Amino acid sequence: MADTKQVISPFLGEHDHSHCEEQAMESALAECTKQGLKLTKVRQQVLEIIWAQHHPIGAYDVLQKLQQAGHKPAPPTAYRALEFLVSAKLIHRIESLNSYIGCPSPNANHQCQFYICTECEDIAEVNNTAVSDALRLSAQALGFESREPVIEVHGVCKRCLESA
Repeated sequence: MADTKQVISPFLGEHDHSHCEEQAMESALAECTKQGLKLTKVRQQVLEIIWAQHHPIGAYDVLQKLQQAGHKPAPPTAYRALEFLVSAKLIHRIESLNSYIGCPSPNANHQCQFYICTECEDIAEVNNTAVSDALRLSAQALGFESREPVIEVHGVCKRCLESA
């Protein structure tokens, strides 16, 4: 399985969440500097909220958490921050759940697969180049230009299967 790079994999054992949060924020600041993007206070707070969850979180919940922290942003402000963070590749939008999750590797290939546990809501992000290559070749055969295809697979993780 040399062609598979696992980016986030809570399914495989213990995970130091505080370390990944800290690392994600450092990576986000570095990536914004590299790209010449401005990580405003609101954008940074939204990113911190998303990383603090470590589970998918919806836009409404992000807005609610901003308000609980004493901010009074209008809904468009939160949505613009989310759009910025997605376009800067600092977070992912999980389409099937209409939610967002942090991206630990903003400079990595974003043609990935998400394995979503329907029991505990953990998500493993995997970049399997064989899958990405197959999608690229299929698109080429159709004369179709795909742009960062993402696959979302719903099921039950090993930990939840074992505890059932």
